[in-house]
Amino acid sequence: MDKKLKLGIFLVLFSVLSFAFSTVNLSYIVGSQQQSFTMFQFAGPVGGGIMGPGIGALSAIAVDFASKLFLGKFAWDAISFIRLFTVAAAAVCFGMVRAKKWAGIAIPLAGMLLFWLNPVGAEAWGYAFLWLIPIVATFFASNLFMRSLASTFQAHVVGSIAFLYLIGLPAAAWWALIPLVLVERCLFASGMCVTYVSLNSIIALVQERFAGAGFVRVEPAYSLVRVK
Repeated sequence: MDKKLKLGIFLVLFSVLSFAFSTVNLSYIVGSQQQSFTMFQFAGPVGGGIMGPGIGALSAIAVDFASKLFLGKFAWDAISFIRLFTVAAAAVCFGMVRAKKWAGIAIPLAGMLLFWLNPVGAEAWGYAFLWLIPIVATFFASNLFMRSLASTFQAHVVGSIAFLYLIGLPAAAWWALIPLVLVERCLFASGMCVTYVSLNSIIALVQERFAGAGFVRVEPAYSLVRVK
């Protein structure tokens, strides 16, 4: 079977899995009862590690848009369009951060600056220090949890800046969100780890069945299946 066809088949299967995950709500986003976090936060970013950052990011955007449109959750406003790129940013980071540290540093640094330049952000200045976490995690990205933590925070930065400038939450709300964000992002990073190990294991099984089927990336260290 042609490698491009195998990649296409996997892309379809990955999209179906991601779509299924996107139907499971985890929590509403503070400031918008029409927006919510779903289990897609677990699957979307790891596509960057399996299919490469480019295809992984495009897949994340396409699946997120299609699922929200199908489920009637797309609001057709600026915040909804910007949120399409949050998981895409995480996918790019997940696929690149081990080799290219700037992929885990550039967005958090830009986010901190943009947050403090906003009058409300300046009042809630402590919130932006959360984005030191992905910067530190970037330097330990050889560890799967740290790579996942750096990646999920990329999505958090993009989403937070969008909400800051478009929704207008008060400063008190940003301060109150700090402990919630810490728990939330650790949960998402853990979910990404489980998803990535599971997908690596499934791919390893497929590669064992179809020798030389190098149509996606596999990290043997994160596979429960040992290919002979």
